[in-house]
Amino acid sequence: MKKIVTTLLVGSLTLALAACGNESAGPQQPTSVAQGQTANSKGLTEIPYQSIYKDSVFVGDSITEGLSFHDVLKEGNVLAGAGKTAEFALEDINELTERNPKQVFIQLGSDDILWPTDNPKEYSIQNYTKLINMIKEKLPQTKITLLTVTPVTPEAVKQEPRYENISDYNQALKELADKENIGFVDLSSIFTSGSDDLYDSDGIHFKPEYYTKLLDLLKDQVK
Repeated sequence: MKKIVTTLLVGSLTLALAACGNESAGPQQPTSVAQGQTANSKGLTEIPYQSIYKDSVFVGDSITEGLSFHDVLKEGNVLAGAGKTAEFALEDINELTERNPKQVFIQLGSDDILWPTDNPKEYSIQNYTKLINMIKEKLPQTKITLLTVTPVTPEAVKQEPRYENISDYNQALKELADKENIGFVDLSSIFTSGSDDLYDSDGIHFKPEYYTKLLDLLKDQVK
């Protein structure tokens, strides 16, 4: 009888230890992302975009800077900074020339329309034209594409009424692109219903999801 009890106790103990061992293994590991993609800490699949745009440089202000800030593109593919205007971008021509990209996407204007001058749009377009001509001179084989200024939320317009001039400024950019015979992409298709979720709290800048939509839209423009 004692032998039977001992056998039962040993068997129970073995089962208990096996159960504990299974629990310590933890939950099943999540399925990896698709082959050729790597998820970063923000959950974005960054490698396909970095490959597609490896020979491109995005020139712009803090909105454009979000491409590298959110790790969607490498810093070497972004030449942008807070407060950047078309005039200030002229100072970056040497850096851009050194990078020698096959394609340049330019998105300036969000700060230009706030510039304290009598006619911000005219002043900006003059400098924009200088920038384009300098790129043509320094990088004659580089394809240039202008991107429209992104819209802001109604709340942001209330805070800064000059943002109401974005549509007018974008029309001037389209005319400039036609005049200079360069590329032009209207980004308005990104901002359909539900696009409010793309904005940061200030209603001007964007969350990482916006940048993946942007690069998806621009893929056909890449040489």
